Amino acid sequence: MQAGDVVEDFTLQNQDGVNVSLSDFAAKPVVLFFYPRADTPGCTLESCGFRDIFAKFKKAGIVVLGISRDTVAKQKKFKDKYELPYDLLADPDMVLIKRLDLLKQKTMYGKPVTGVERTTYVIAPDTGKGQRLLHIFPKVTPAGHAEEVFALLKSSAAAGKK
Repeated sequence: MQAGDVVEDFTLQNQDGVNVSLSDFAAKPVVLFFYPRADTPGCTLESCGFRDIFAKFKKAGIVVLGISRDTVAKQKKFKDKYELPYDLLADPDMVLIKRLDLLKQKTMYGKPVTGVERTTYVIAPDTGKGQRLLHIFPKVTPAGHAEEVFALLKSSAAAGKK
């Protein structure tokens, strides 16, 4: 996918087992951040970063959704443990993860493993032509990422008002 492409709708369950679709948020900008595993150090750092500035996202009308291949139950435990104020979506069968080609070979402790590449998609509101991809952050560094995403959206909104 590239900036400007229409993002195909999807439906996944959130931490409470409720179906959530991308199209539920057609009128708003959406941040989808994919992380490898709930309650691991990097994923916790990234998720808590979004938590810590979530009020800014909410005030700006921006939807934040975290997605991993964890189960609904594991997402619930992770959300509750760190008091995350946004939905965590479960993709245990990796349907969306595979569709977006986020399953990559990595090295962990010197051994090759296959895992989810930490990636964030920023999706613009639907203006009648579908929800379009505004930006992709590939190979995300967890520390400071939420601020980086918010800055991009803030500058995009400012550019759109000119």
